[in-house]
Amino acid sequence: MFQNLTRIAAGIGIAACTLLPATDASAQSKLKEVLNRGKLIVGTGSTNPPWHFRDEKNQLVGFDIEIAKIIAQGLFDDPNKVEFVNQASDARIPNIVTGKVDISCQFVTVTAARAQQVAFTVPYYREGVSLMMVAGGPYADYAALKAAGSKVTVSVLQNVFAEKMVKDALPEAKIDQFDSVDLMYQALNSGRAQAAATDSSSLRYYMKQNAGRYVDSGYSWNPQTYSCIVRQGDQDWLNFVNVALRESMTGTTFPLYKAAFERWFGETPPEPKIGFPQEFR
Repeated sequence: MFQNLTRIAAGIGIAACTLLPATDASAQSKLKEVLNRGKLIVGTGSTNPPWHFRDEKNQLVGFDIEIAKIIAQGLFDDPNKVEFVNQASDARIPNIVTGKVDISCQFVTVTAARAQQVAFTVPYYREGVSLMMVAGGPYADYAALKAAGSKVTVSVLQNVFAEKMVKDALPEAKIDQFDSVDLMYQALNSGRAQAAATDSSSLRYYMKQNAGRYVDSGYSWNPQTYSCIVRQGDQDWLNFVNVALRESMTGTTFPLYKAAFERWFGETPPEPKIGFPQEFR
């Protein structure tokens, strides 16, 4: 009887196995899919310097574009094996979830809510808000702006958080909100505003593009982390992208990240120190 039960149990096991589809974990990996395809498909934008925009030759350029090319370099030893898909900001997550793109590199701010929908890579930039001023203006720095109190007007891009954001830095300042970045900077250039509250990256970019025209107040606040995003559930793909990004900031491909940082922000990032990996301190 025991032998019969054993045979039955074994038979059930064999039957159960035959009902399960054969799976190959590596065959399901986005990493293998991208390598077999021979190019990386990246979702990004085209209207936001210094992150992603078209230059005078209509070429897609910017820091996000350089980040995508660093990943392609790791995949194919060729930074140009990339197909860029132009997408609006509100398409960044849907295009990942539906598989339209392999990865989105489009200054995506890391939040816990978004992490429920997509997987974030290691961060490649820490954004913030800074106060840009015209060189030679009435106030020398942040301390002078704060001391001037309500005499200072700050221009800022219109949004529901704009007033609180500026008040966090300059509690007594007047606030002038505009519906476009161009108008915000125009107010600064005309003297209507004595400072413009803008992304720290934008301030660095405009200072580099207009040498001697603008100055940084020396104060930044409201930090937020930028990462690329990939589809959830594919650890091999996420691990690869993380290695490619991490080593560009801390290891063998640091020259690529350094060159991009200098080109778009006009600053040199700190060199990785030899010895104990600082990222684990």
